[in-house]
Formats: sequence, structure tokens, C-alpha cells
Amino acid sequence: MLEGELLRSYAEGAPDDEMVDPGGRLRPAYQELAEALERWSLEEYEQRKERADLALLSAGITFNVYSEDEGTERIFPFSLIPRIVDAGEWRGVDAGLKQRLTALNLFLVDLYGEQRILKEKVVPEEIVLSSPGFRPEMEGFKPPLGVYAHIAGCDLVRDESGEFVVLEDNLRTPSGVSYVLENRTVMLRVVPDLFPRWGVQAVTDYPNQLLATLLSVGPEESEAPRAVLLTPGIYNSAYFEHSFLSKQMGIPLVEGSDLTVGDDDCVYLRSTTGLEPVDVVYRRLDDDFLDPLVYRPDSLLGVPGLMRAYLAGNVTLANAPGAGVADDKVVYRWVPEIIRFYLDEEPILQNVETFSALIPSERDHIKAHARELVLKPANESGGYGVLIGEQATEEELASTLAQMEAEPRNWIAQPLLHFSTIPTFDEDRLKPRRADLRPFVLSGEETWVIPGGLTRVALREGSYIVNSSQGGGSKDTWVLNEGPD
Repeated sequence: MLEGELLRSYAEGAPDDEMVDPGGRLRPAYQELAEALERWSLEEYEQRKERADLALLSAGITFNVYSEDEGTERIFPFSLIPRIVDAGEWRGVDAGLKQRLTALNLFLVDLYGEQRILKEKVVPEEIVLSSPGFRPEMEGFKPPLGVYAHIAGCDLVRDESGEFVVLEDNLRTPSGVSYVLENRTVMLRVVPDLFPRWGVQAVTDYPNQLLATLLSVGPEESEAPRAVLLTPGIYNSAYFEHSFLSKQMGIPLVEGSDLTVGDDDCVYLRSTTGLEPVDVVYRRLDDDFLDPLVYRPDSLLGVPGLMRAYLAGNVTLANAPGAGVADDKVVYRWVPEIIRFYLDEEPILQNVETFSALIPSERDHIKAHARELVLKPANESGGYGVLIGEQATEEELASTLAQMEAEPRNWIAQPLLHFSTIPTFDEDRLKPRRADLRPFVLSGEETWVIPGGLTRVALREGSYIVNSSQGGGSKDTWVLNEGPD
């Protein structure tokens, strides 16, 4: 039985919880944490939380919300109680993510090359070629080491069976890793007494691993490759992360106007001492804004001629243009088949069952079972446009189904997963709240997965939306070290 001021009555409302089982008993991974929390009073929690918030504020950990009139910058809400994953379970997640990214990179090389997967009708051609993320200018081009998605963030949830499943992939410009690193720093500073006896797996090596990944995919003739981080600027929602990562890696943070492409089709950084060659661009802006000569001509964020230099093999872009076709929410439906096709293996991490409105039989299923499903626009992010059938009004449901009929390629549906809850402070005690997990995967000469990742939690009772732009918060994620045998 759970005891202590913060834990009282917790098990009563936690049928799908990661800390307690359905019988209200503590799960082994949370045993030490619960024992420590039983010694805390509400006053002590509030004092620690205040210190954590001040640390985050002083570090400038913010994100921008473009749709709000009263101001765009917010402090990312932080929950002081960590999420815990057992070391043995994490080994399976790590292997599954490496398998998934290996297959997705092979898919991208094939898609812009021989297109065997389309010719053999494993994935419908119209689904792939109609994706907004498909970039015809990449056809015939193979990036260094055959890697398109150097940095990926895969969103996982724990389903009703207790297994982690993949909810979606993010292969364009995934964000959030700076919160992972800063959350751990704050936890070590504010609640060192909560950490278990045998410790948790470190996340601090991420910047070093990221830099090594970037340098490993530089142009072949570059003996000492130089990387820069290309940002859209201070008004971007993830600018804090851009600045943070560039400092941690020790590479320049640049905007489009800081770079130029010379007559030799090479990329150069404008500096006070002249033009300096650039070999790798870790770009944090979307394809459409990369190069006004190829994509949007009105873009002031990109670099004219950048794609020319890239396709000539004189610079590497991470992630590669066109990688977004592999994280299209409709293409996601076929990722298990993609893994089987390229690796001849069964997926280690399963997908959530997904229905594509472009397939007539699946569209009929969506219409017949809309109240039981979650309807998602295929190319939105941040939780925008998502409709939870059982919570929608008749008008909202009818409107969304009409949009789906008008643009079936742009819609998918998935069953409403009652994904797991984790302990989160609310009012005067801990309460169960829904959460997902975004581990980050780096692919270069080797594939590396950060232990844990960004846990995002729905702070409102009953909510399934964990995105920061929709009122969600974040937590430190602890992958336990192996204890002694």
C-alpha cells in the first residue's frame, strides 16, 4: 500500500499506470522512488518545485506558440517526478528503434533510387508519390553513407498490453532533446536524493554523439569536416534548442544570410576573416525554406544555391531534403511492411493500428466507427487538427468527416489508445496522467539511441494531448542501470 502525504489514494485512479499495477501494488522499477517520496511532505515538494522552476527560468528554457496573441514565448512546464524504465525493457526499445531507422533509411535510398518497393507494390505508389514530403529533385541522389534521416525522434506510447508501440516518426527537424538534457541537469541539482542506488543511464553524451554523427557524414574528400547549425532565427519555436545544441557541440549557429554558395558550388560561412568552408549543415528549417532557387522563392531563411551544392556532393545536409516522406502519417501505416521488405525481419516495435482514408474500405471503416477513433490530418504537427471521436460534438465530427471526404489523402484514423499514465503532481498530491515518450536516434557510421528521451505528459485530467503547444509538460526519463546480479 502506498503511504505518505504525496502518494495517498494514488492507486485508486490508475488502471493503466506505470508506477502501480492494476492491483495497486508498486512495480519494481518505482520501488526506490516511492520510498523516497513517502518521506516528502507537500511543503518540501513545493520548495523543490520552486527551485526547479527557477533553474529552468534562469536557463531560458522556452518554446514559442505562434497562435497566441498575448505573447509567444513560454516556459516549458516541468514535472519534478521522473518517469522510470527498466534496463531490460529498454534494451528491446533500443533494438527496435535501431531496426526501424535502418529500414526507413533504406526505404528513402530506394525511393529516390530504383524504387523496388513501389515496383513490387509493397507500398502503394500513389500514397508515396503524393506525399508533401516527397522531393522529386532528390531522385538519383544518394547521400553519404546512404543516410537520409541522421536525427530522428520516434514518439512511443505504452498501450493497454503494457508494451511500447510507435505512434509516429519524426524525420524532418525533430525537436525536444534540449529539454531532455536540461531536465536531467535540474533533477541532479534539485532532487539528487530521488536517484536510485545503482543510478540511471546518462544522457549527457548526446551533443558529442550528435557532433560525431554529423562529422561522419561529411563529403568524402573533406579530411577535417566543419559543421554549422542552420536556424530560421530567434522567432522559431525551437530557437532555444538551436542555440543550446550549437553551444554544446561547439559549432557556429548561423542563419541563411551567414552562408553563401560560391562559383565552385561549395558552401562558405561569412566571417570577419573572410569566407570559411562548410562541409555539413545541420539544418533546423523545413525543406520549403532551404533554397529559394529550388523551393519557395519568397524564402528569406535559406541559402540560394544550397541544393546545387548539396546535389554536387560538396556539402551534406542533415537531415536530407525529402526525408519527410518517410514520416508522413499515411506512409507510417506501411512501416511494418517496409521493415520486412528491406531487413527480412519482423518489427520489434509495433505500430498502432492505422486506417488510411485514401483506401475506400478503410475510409468506410473510419466513417462507421468514427466515435471509437482518433482522426488525424496527415501533415500537421503539435496536436493541431486532431479529433478524438468520443469527445467530439456532432458538429465537430461532421466537419472533420467532410474534410476527410474532400481530401482523403490527408487523413488517417487510429483507435483511441488508453495509453499508460505516470505519476504527476496536481494540486496537493500525485495523480496519474497520460504520457508519451520521444527517444532520439542518431544515424551515421553507427546508430545510437539516447537512453530514455523526452517524456511529454498531459497535465490536465482526462487529456490525451501531450504536446507543449497544447498545454502538456515534460519529465526527466530514467532508464535504470543494471544492478548487481
